[in-house]
Amino acid sequence: MHMPPSQLLAVALVSVLLLPWRPAGAAEYAVGGDGINGWDTGTNYATWAQAQSFVAGDALLFNYVKSQHNVYEVTEAAYRSCDATAPGSVLATYDTGFDRIVLPDAKTYWFICEVPNHCIGGMKLAVNVSSAAGAPGGSPTIDVPPPSPSAASRTSWTAASGWLVVLLGVLVNRAG
Repeated sequence: MHMPPSQLLAVALVSVLLLPWRPAGAAEYAVGGDGINGWDTGTNYATWAQAQSFVAGDALLFNYVKSQHNVYEVTEAAYRSCDATAPGSVLATYDTGFDRIVLPDAKTYWFICEVPNHCIGGMKLAVNVSSAAGAPGGSPTIDVPPPSPSAASRTSWTAASGWLVVLLGVLVNRAG
């Protein structure tokens, strides 16, 4: 079956539009590394964050056992003291076990597990987000519990669409 170039172009365009959109260069980081339980009491989050370069628009993926942990975005004071009881100290709460948190602005974000003794035990994360891909990211050096492996996965629709454009060019040349 031979498809006319205009029809082929329409199919390719629809395919590109159906790809999930995300800003070029935006990344998703599985907090503490890949795996089902990256947000736990045995991970050194300061070391993990230091190995990353966070940029505005990136997202953190918190994976954990819902009945055992949670994620609170807090102020720096609440982070340092592991006390989220002061009025205004909690900026957001997450408790699904699979939380995706976008980091929209260039600033430092502070996260803790609010379950008793977890934050004190090291279950807290500070990430310094930069505004440009070339700018330094990572995290401020704060409290270092025992280390664990880490990983981040960068995904971008631009790579997929680039390959689609190349494929489309080959197909149009063959059809023409």
